[in-house]
Amino acid sequence: MPRPLPNTLRRTLPAFATVALLLAAAPLTTAQTPTEFAITKIEPQIVTTPAVSYSGAPQKPGRPKSWMEIETTFAWQPAGNQVEKYSDDLVLNYYVLLSNKSAQFPQGALLTGQTTLASVPARQNDLKSVIYLSPRSMERFFEGKIPTSVSAAVVDIGVTLSKQGQVVAQKSLKSNGAWWPQFQQTPGYLLNKPETPFASLNWDYYESVKRQ
Repeated sequence: MPRPLPNTLRRTLPAFATVALLLAAAPLTTAQTPTEFAITKIEPQIVTTPAVSYSGAPQKPGRPKSWMEIETTFAWQPAGNQVEKYSDDLVLNYYVLLSNKSAQFPQGALLTGQTTLASVPARQNDLKSVIYLSPRSMERFFEGKIPTSVSAAVVDIGVTLSKQGQVVAQKSLKSNGAWWPQFQQTPGYLLNKPETPFASLNWDYYESVKRQ
């Protein structure tokens, strides 16, 4: 006849059973937790300075030059019963690794820039943001010659999306994971749309940049 369990062990076994059940259910709970934010696409391209006709002043001579335009598509689907309809606190950080290896930049220059968006609507899957690299900056980093294609200009591009200071989504053009922390950052060259000749174009296509 088996010996009865001690009182201490009998009291402990239900607690162990409860913990085991919770641990078994944890992966299922995590898998079912919805992701609120996602960066779905990064699309860089080389575009030329827009030609704008105007009157009232003489037009200055000049030939349109090439800019790098980096467009990001992202989604925001609030989880559960969240009632937030708009956000003024969505921040996109850009990491653009140029293919300009040199003595100064042995691995290529990592340009960084930030875009803070205003009145971004919730429950959307096709939100757009954009950032630019000017012709003069491309000349600077490529020894006076602007690359004619994205493949000639860029090794990789990373983008993170943050809300209230927390990274909620990230994506790279080519790689997996966050590769940019290993590089020295060079800020100040990536420009927000209002800082460029593209400011008044496609107004209803991109989300509005928050004024600082």
